[in-house]
Amino acid sequence: MELRELLMFMTKKGASDLHLKPMRPPLLRIQGRLIPIKAKPIKPKEVEEMLFSILTPAQQRKFEQSQAVDLGYGVPGVARFRCNMYLQRGTIAAVFRRVPFEIQDVGSLNLPDVIETFTDYPAGLVLVTGPTGSGKSTTLAALLRRISQTRACHVVTIEDPIEFLFTDDKATISQREVGTDTPTFKEALRNCVRQDPDVVMVGEMRDLETMSTVMTAAETGHLVFSTLHTNSAPQTVDRIIDSFPSDQQDQVRGQLALVLRAIVSMQLVERKEGTERLPACEIMINSPKIQKHIELGEIKEITEEMESSVSYYRMQTMNQSLIALLAHDVITYEQAVRASLDPDDLSLRLRKMFPRIEDRFREGDMSPSPADFSQITELLETKKLYEEAEERHRLKLAEKDEQMRDLEHEIAELRASLMESSESTEQWQRKLEASESESMRIREEAQQKINLLNERIRELNQRLQEGGGKAASGFFKR
Repeated sequence: MELRELLMFMTKKGASDLHLKPMRPPLLRIQGRLIPIKAKPIKPKEVEEMLFSILTPAQQRKFEQSQAVDLGYGVPGVARFRCNMYLQRGTIAAVFRRVPFEIQDVGSLNLPDVIETFTDYPAGLVLVTGPTGSGKSTTLAALLRRISQTRACHVVTIEDPIEFLFTDDKATISQREVGTDTPTFKEALRNCVRQDPDVVMVGEMRDLETMSTVMTAAETGHLVFSTLHTNSAPQTVDRIIDSFPSDQQDQVRGQLALVLRAIVSMQLVERKEGTERLPACEIMINSPKIQKHIELGEIKEITEEMESSVSYYRMQTMNQSLIALLAHDVITYEQAVRASLDPDDLSLRLRKMFPRIEDRFREGDMSPSPADFSQITELLETKKLYEEAEERHRLKLAEKDEQMRDLEHEIAELRASLMESSESTEQWQRKLEASESESMRIREEAQQKINLLNERIRELNQRLQEGGGKAASGFFKR
């Protein structure tokens, strides 16, 4: 069994990850589930040979020093893969994440339209957060693709390792890999400021130094994108502030409130048919009220402000996003509850919006009891609402029919007027043709008379010349 064959098989099956671990068959993560391949367990020596064959000498040294290494690996014509190789119980194991060559746009990822507007910010910090495998890198790649297509600027990415490969369009994109093109995130960010960037993408804010440098870069007029492994916008704000020493946190709150533009927290929820996974997105935009909450450390109030800013700023909480997916009937109630960070709040909101939604979704409770009179009351109320809607629809149809009759009458009048105009035009056309014919006849008759007169004049002149008269001067001579 060769690594290349496994990666090709993984791509063919549409898996997002490949797990290689000694003494068990390879595992594929498909639609969020780990599924073993029908193959023999891999021996430790086979795993070691398979993985060490793709390491460079520098990566081998790093693995020996740290017992883990990140790297990018590509199979031509298949896909790129992000690999993490590590030791477990003294043996080598690895996980490969598939990174497609083709970068999708925001629309094809089923993301809210407001996310696409984040690429229009001139400067500031935009964070995409969520657990592993929630689509953070794919979303960032879609945003950078839009920037490349719409803005004439310089984009610098700092990644460990490089995942998506970008091509220049309107923008020029420089991709730097930690460990290959630069020693550390901090060093790359420090040098980045001297590379005339307009947009900077940092693969992940892993430590205090990276967070500090990222906020400084956003503060100095650059648009910075990055990711964090957090589950919500308030948790993201807390994580950043708590990463700094306590004596610096007041200053950091002010700095973060100033540079932050938006936070998108993501997770993937399986579609009810099981064919794919859809993103549920919490969206926070740094409005004046949220900016004030961050400055004052009022993190708990951020969620309430997000819930009340749906219409104007197009923010939303994770529960609101899950309710939207439920309302469109693309996920199940059980999946929404599992994905919710606050299932009790989700249940309360659903009962307020759809009073009996939980009863309808609960298995085994789809058919009401024949002795339940409330069901008859509900049916009568539904019938009444239906009849009212039908009457409104009938009135609208009658109004439309009246408008159509008026339009048909106007069209008939226009057609009659057009026919009269056409007949009048034909009459004038006949008169014009008769006039032109008469004019032609008169012109021909006049020309004939002129020709006869000229002939008569020539005859008289000839007679005078033949007679030899001396009086042949004057008019006839001419």
